Amino acid sequence: MRKNLILAALCTATACAAMAQTQTQTQAPAPGATATPAVSSPAKKELVSKLLELQRPAIESWGRALAEQPAGQVMQAAGAALQQRIAPDRREVLAREIEADVRKYVDETVPIVRDMAVKLAPSTMGVVVEQSMDEAELRQLLAVLENPAFKKFQAVFGDAQRSLLTKLTTESRPAMEVKARALDAAVGKRLGITPAPTPSPASTGAAQPTTPAPAVKK
Repeated sequence: MRKNLILAALCTATACAAMAQTQTQTQAPAPGATATPAVSSPAKKELVSKLLELQRPAIESWGRALAEQPAGQVMQAAGAALQQRIAPDRREVLAREIEADVRKYVDETVPIVRDMAVKLAPSTMGVVVEQSMDEAELRQLLAVLENPAFKKFQAVFGDAQRSLLTKLTTESRPAMEVKARALDAAVGKRLGITPAPTPSPASTGAAQPTTPAPAVKK
C-alpha cells in the first residue's frame, strides 16, 4: 500500500494550544498590574488583515493537516489489519479499494476544513495579533514578509531542504546501517528471535530510517 497519505510533521494540536496560551497570556495582566485595553483602529485592522493574507498558505496547511489526520490513522490501522486478517491473495485488491475510500474522504473533507481555517483566522489569530502588536510593529513585520529577498528565500527553501536531505541520506547511510543492525540484534536477543536483514535507506529523498520486524527463528 502506498504511503501517500502520511501526514507531514505538522502538529496542529500543538499549534492551536500555543495559540490559545498566547491569547490567555495577552488577555490576562500580570498580578498587580493594571489592564490596558488594546488600542485598535481601522488602519491597524487593515494591517492585521494583510498579515493574515500573507500567512494564508500556512493557515490552509493547518486545516489540511487536521482534515488528513483521521485518514492517516485509518491507513495505518488498515495496513495492520490487511497483514494480520486478510489472505495474501486478497490484500492488493483490498488495499487499492481502501486507498480509494481514503482518497475520497480527503478530497471531500480537506477543502471544507481548509476554508474553515481561513474563515476563522481573523476572529482567532487576528485578535491575538491585534492585541499583542502595535501598528509600528505590524508595519515592520509586513516589511520583512513582503521583502523580495525574503519571498525568494521562501520560494527556494523547499529545494534547498531537499538538497540537504538527499546528501544527508547518502552520507549517513553507512553509520545508520551499522547502528540499525546493532539495534536489531539487541532487540532480537532480548526476544529470543533472529533479526531480519536491515534494508538500506532510500538513495534519494528524506531519510526515513526504519527497523524491520525480526524474523522468527526456525
